[in-house]
Amino acid sequence: MQRGSSERELAARWDAEAAEGVRVDAGAAGEPERKAGEKQAKDPAPTQPRAAEEGDARVLPRPPPTLPTSKPKPAPARGLWPHGKPRSKGPSGKRSSGRGSEQYRAQRPVTVDSSKARTSLDALKISIRQLKWKEFPFGRRLPCDIYWHGVSFHDNDIFSGQVNKFPGMTEMVRKITLSRAVRIMQNLFPEEYNFYPRSWILPDEFQLFVAQVQMVKDGDPSWKPTFIVKPDGGCQGDGIYLIKDPSDIRLAGMLQSRPAVVQEYISKPLLIDKLKFDIRLYVLLKSLDPLEIYIAKDGLSRFCTEPYQEPNAKNLHHIFMHLTNYSLNVHSGNFVHSDSASTGSKRTFSSILCRLSSKGVDIKKVWSDIISLVIKTVIALTPELKVFYQLDIPAGRPGPTCFQILGFDILLMKNLKPILLEVNANPSMRIEHEQELSPGVFENVPSLVDEEVKVAVIRDTLRLVDPLKKRRENQSQQLEEPLAAKENPSESELAIASDSNPNPEAHLPSICLKQVFPKYAKHFNYLRLVDRMANLFIRFLGIRGTMKLGPTGFRTFIRNCKLSSSSFSMAAVDILYIDITRRWNSVTLDQRDSGMCLQAFVEAFFYLAQRKFKMLPLHEQVASLIDLCEYHLSLLDEKRLVCGRSGTLGGRPPYSGTPQEAAPSAPLAEGNLPPCTDKLSHSRHALS
Repeated sequence: MQRGSSERELAARWDAEAAEGVRVDAGAAGEPERKAGEKQAKDPAPTQPRAAEEGDARVLPRPPPTLPTSKPKPAPARGLWPHGKPRSKGPSGKRSSGRGSEQYRAQRPVTVDSSKARTSLDALKISIRQLKWKEFPFGRRLPCDIYWHGVSFHDNDIFSGQVNKFPGMTEMVRKITLSRAVRIMQNLFPEEYNFYPRSWILPDEFQLFVAQVQMVKDGDPSWKPTFIVKPDGGCQGDGIYLIKDPSDIRLAGMLQSRPAVVQEYISKPLLIDKLKFDIRLYVLLKSLDPLEIYIAKDGLSRFCTEPYQEPNAKNLHHIFMHLTNYSLNVHSGNFVHSDSASTGSKRTFSSILCRLSSKGVDIKKVWSDIISLVIKTVIALTPELKVFYQLDIPAGRPGPTCFQILGFDILLMKNLKPILLEVNANPSMRIEHEQELSPGVFENVPSLVDEEVKVAVIRDTLRLVDPLKKRRENQSQQLEEPLAAKENPSESELAIASDSNPNPEAHLPSICLKQVFPKYAKHFNYLRLVDRMANLFIRFLGIRGTMKLGPTGFRTFIRNCKLSSSSFSMAAVDILYIDITRRWNSVTLDQRDSGMCLQAFVEAFFYLAQRKFKMLPLHEQVASLIDLCEYHLSLLDEKRLVCGRSGTLGGRPPYSGTPQEAAPSAPLAEGNLPPCTDKLSHSRHALS
């Protein structure tokens, strides 16, 4: 950035923040806050209540530009510093970079818009205070560094900064969508994905459910299963019930308006104090591409309030025995609120692990299995998340970067195997609970167990996504370089350097979030086949703003990847597209546009892989077809690059977008490229 423009930007930024009431700590200069107050007094906007200032973080000392003491000075003339003197130029004649602006950006507090935080607001306020950042509880005219939303990515229009939601995440972790995503992975890797109960989608798969249950019973008459029915859009235990036979499902009109998932019920859970419990673990998806996953080192254990017995006809409807949802059990007369982390109906997961460890359980093995479950689940979710992401934040357009805290609900079986119950896109971050003072009279009381776990998760998530951290580290390195060059710097020099470069996190505990991916990527990358299929799908989508592949895009995919043959003509390709697309459009809830969704594309891809590589297991068939497609597309990209350089494409730049964006459809196929492609013979030999 040029120094003149950076200084003007610096002054303008400070003036704008002063107008919004952002407190400026002038340090030794002793600049009073009186002028910001005068400016606010002239503003016709209504005065914000004092409560808005309670969450304000103190701004770290920094050398600000001199704020106006009476009337604002006019902007300096082009080529002058704010004080009117000519700008200096470096030895090369270029304007020197504005280090003042860099210093401002590194030392100013991170700004957080909490106007949409909803139920997580209290924990967020505590976290911002601990970090000494700046909160804007009513929003801000200027962009903030971080936007904290309570429910959805679409809570507001955001064009920069970071937002704590991914587009499409709420849809992806709904019970039906999650079950379909995991089922695809179970078809490819049945042993690796056996942590998710067998599931059927209602009403579409009701007949299949009845037939498969009857088939197993015929083969094993002693099998007496229990099933749990979960409404697709339900939360907090709403609408969940247990059945012993498919005929017990409540079909009358309910499933048509409220689809559901039915799963095998885990009848032998691990018990503590004779009570069933589950685990709420907090997982940070910090980045989608590249994939980056963190797991909180502690979580919550939510207990049932009635001693557990295996399901039978008498206790099947005892929700306080079978369902661990806090929102249900809190209404039980046996629910115990406790400020202790190791007692009561809600405890820390670490207290459970300590108790298991005292009984000789291998806690490292339990954690290893849970980490594996989390990584595999996220791998199952990311392909379609990428499709949602390119829809809302297309490449090359302004938009925020995203991160998100997910709530994983996990059940430990009696043999300590973890089972995934569900994933929550908006896990509760409330740090208080309702306490009944008298019949019908409730009061919100702080929950120390919730605060201990949830504040740490939010605070350390903010630390990990801190947008100014690298700038502070660079500034620290610049300040340390002169001292490093000296053999024996004096104590006063070391003290000055330390005072001018304080560590803003020195007062904080160590980060409670542990990175598990890409740290353990080499153990799980072989599972990311659907992720590679999603990349192919997105490449051929063509029109931005859609999540479904049209017939032209599918034909172009087949042609460019050389998947058609004399035994599989383009007419057969069209029939395949129509059959699969029609079937998926009849069962998916999203009817916004027509075409082939990602899951339909995956089904078509499986069919093509099984047709081409007949003697291999399914995952090897799919991997071989992906390799083949990526090979042909890499050749095609290289040909386009060579053609673009040689000018045979009429001076157009080399192709870098999706196939349908490149111009008329005919020139896109490999066989229709110009004759410049013979220059690639050596490349073809090298790639093969």
